Amino acid sequence: MRSPVPRFRDVERQASGLQPVQCLPPCHERQNIMWFIKDACGIVCAIITWLLVFFAEFVVLFVMLIPSKNLTYSLVNGTLFNSLAFLALASHFRAMCTDPGAVPKGNATKEYIESLQLKPGQVVYKCPKCCSIKPDRAHHCSVCKRCIRKMDHHCPWVNNCVGENNQKYFVLFTMYISLISLHALVMVVFHFLYCFEDDWTKCSTFSPPSTVILLILLCFESLLFLIFTSVMFGTQIHSICTDETGIEQLKKEERRWAKKTKWMNMKAVFGHPFSIAWLSPFSTPDHGKADPYQYVV
Repeated sequence: MRSPVPRFRDVERQASGLQPVQCLPPCHERQNIMWFIKDACGIVCAIITWLLVFFAEFVVLFVMLIPSKNLTYSLVNGTLFNSLAFLALASHFRAMCTDPGAVPKGNATKEYIESLQLKPGQVVYKCPKCCSIKPDRAHHCSVCKRCIRKMDHHCPWVNNCVGENNQKYFVLFTMYISLISLHALVMVVFHFLYCFEDDWTKCSTFSPPSTVILLILLCFESLLFLIFTSVMFGTQIHSICTDETGIEQLKKEERRWAKKTKWMNMKAVFGHPFSIAWLSPFSTPDHGKADPYQYVV
């Protein structure tokens, strides 16, 4: 049920009706400081994510590939799996340590409002929690304690919001995790078949009980994360193509922005023009320039 009164973040005021004296002076944040959310739950989840990837690396390398008698099989699969795992962790790091699009705190001051030179019929939105002038499609995150532009959701696994500036890295993270999960699952199946046909004492340097336990744990982890990240990847691609964030879909907010093609929406997230850099977590996409602060009603 929707409450007839705005509950937690949006306070609409005419420019003359804002009360900037209630706000603290805007904090001038240094741009060279790495973005990091100090949330205990998010930090634990991020550490668990890295540990699970390292566990998969250990089982794939020391249980399946290194003991294998087929050198070509070990080199090809080892190179592929480690490359995907590296890209997955790099994407996770970028998604976690990139500013998702935080609105400057405390910028709802009289001087700044006057500098916008609002025309008749234009309004601004003020967030009462972080005392900021909210751009269109921004939402306040209670964990990050900031308003985030085009906020999709707050993900504890990356200890950050997924927003305008880091959605590409989050999509790449889910894609690479699903790929290494699928790859590990396929290798586990082939290794089980190989060990059943051969002597279990020869197909691994570990004892047969230890080998079985490690393979079952990896199989369970791979299957679980394959399903989870594949679904998340699909929902993110759908959200990008429809140009509607998860929060906007959940709240069924009225569309007040221009409709673009799916291809244009993809380029808005991954960068202009299309290139191999779309798949790289080390390439920062160019989102283009826009004035996010003014509303026309």
